[in-house]
Amino acid sequence: MTRPSPKAVPPSPRTAPRRTAGSLAVGLLAAGSLAFGAPARADGPVLTLGGPAETALHPYPASGAPQKATLGLTVDNPDADDAEGDSFEGDATYTVDLSGVAGLADVAVAEDTGADCEITGATAVCHGHGVHAGLGGIADFDLTAAKGAEEGASGVIRVTGTARGATFTPFSTKVTVGGPDLVMRRLPFERQLKPGDVQPAPITFTNKGTRAADGVLLTLKYSRGLDIPERYANCVYDAEAGDDPRNAFAWSTALCSVEGSYEPGATYTLGVPLSVGATERAYDDTFVYRIDEDGAARRPALRSGGPSTRGAGPELTLRKATAKALRADLEPGDNQQEADFHTEHTADFAAYGAEAGGAEGDTVTAEVGFRNEGPAWISNLRSGEPVATLDVTVPAGAEVTGKPDSCQGVTAAGRYREEQLGAPRYLCDTSTTVRDGADIGLRFELEIGEVVPDASGAVTVRNTSPGEPALPFDPREGDNTARIVLNPTGSGPGSGSGSGDTGGTSAGGSTGGDTPGSTSASGSAGPAASTGASGTSGSSSAGTGGVLASTGSAAPAAAAAAAAALLAGGVLLITARRRAGRG
Repeated sequence: MTRPSPKAVPPSPRTAPRRTAGSLAVGLLAAGSLAFGAPARADGPVLTLGGPAETALHPYPASGAPQKATLGLTVDNPDADDAEGDSFEGDATYTVDLSGVAGLADVAVAEDTGADCEITGATAVCHGHGVHAGLGGIADFDLTAAKGAEEGASGVIRVTGTARGATFTPFSTKVTVGGPDLVMRRLPFERQLKPGDVQPAPITFTNKGTRAADGVLLTLKYSRGLDIPERYANCVYDAEAGDDPRNAFAWSTALCSVEGSYEPGATYTLGVPLSVGATERAYDDTFVYRIDEDGAARRPALRSGGPSTRGAGPELTLRKATAKALRADLEPGDNQQEADFHTEHTADFAAYGAEAGGAEGDTVTAEVGFRNEGPAWISNLRSGEPVATLDVTVPAGAEVTGKPDSCQGVTAAGRYREEQLGAPRYLCDTSTTVRDGADIGLRFELEIGEVVPDASGAVTVRNTSPGEPALPFDPREGDNTARIVLNPTGSGPGSGSGSGDTGGTSAGGSTGGDTPGSTSASGSAGPAASTGASGTSGSSSAGTGGVLASTGSAAPAAAAAAAAALLAGGVLLITARRRAGRG
């Protein structure tokens, strides 16, 4: 087949657009399922090949077409930083040795893989260009059980890579015919809650596979506004999400290992109580519950590896709910269920401004932002969208010479502007989550071109949509706006600079018009200063995304994240985050 030019090779997930948290079933739990080879001697960057530790195939059917399983191969450049320009830019060749599954599995390049791969005999060869920082995809392959392959038979696929100026660690994955298929049952939760509401969570699953599961691992993930009050001895619990308002984690995790043999065709449910409660900080929250086989060979891959505490109560147990007679999971996509909850609650976002003084030509620093006075935390875990926007107008006589990376310079009407410094107005989006107690501060450098006594700009925390500026969770609009004041009366030029709070809505200026927060010739602030959440009709379509500060999104990440892949088989990202001041 014809090899495409390097530009035709799909970008790695690090450089491709991030999936939003709306697909929670594919991100939070994914990383733990990767297996990697031992490091090799470094010759330039060390690039790590990976993929699932094990892939199970449905046995060849008596009639009809065999069912496909997908094997996704990855490459990781863990020491690179795209921002520093140290990603690997050379051509790479990946060789997939299929001889270990001859007669066991039929392998084909997945139609939608987008990769440059070709299979000849028992070898697949893929070509790629460049390996960016972090984890990226090489190619996807479709696997089906070969006709005549015996149930329980297994083999190994081995992957190697070569590139001038780089070293690859090899990777191998086990392929087995047959296995358990653990299917989690969806629970009928009440989704509209009030703080303090607690409801039972009788976890139930069925093994629809072809062999018994050797122990199970129950994974419970719950966002900051939820809690699981029970603490069982065979469960480990990570630190509570939210002990520190500046903590970057939006999730808590419980991992419960339950020994036993879980038979094909049987359904199992908890033998002890488990419940989910809405805490005093709940608003929009998510509960994820997942079941995996917990055999000794797979435990390290399924656990997140972070610090955790074992429960002090009795053991969590499972009992057979039905006994209908009939090694990697045949259908991992149905191991997990998720529930979204909305709690009737509020959060007070209070803006704060700054005062600074200086002579003509001086550069002063102003730190502005807002605090979440609670009681609720606010998140958009499902959509991955920012929670709010900080709308900053610059006082008359001054020009911005330094700004946070997360802030987009726009025109006074909120429209696109090419030059980012010297803009009359800045729009700064928050991350996917804003924790209760969070203080999101942003530093601007302002050069005083003309000394205007009491020159006043505005700082307004509002909804991300300028057409609907009110924050739906915040009943106190009066503290959503504060002022930036340069050369306040009595300080005089050259008196220095500061960043004390100048909260409230006392800035002058008339309401109305289509230039919210714009500064008049006299230095008085426009509607954004005097009305807080109203009057923001200007368009902000210039791509004003970004992150104010680390406020608890998984990233982590990417942002999450939260983004980051956190466990073994499904859920979010929480969202990537960048720091830009206090958070």
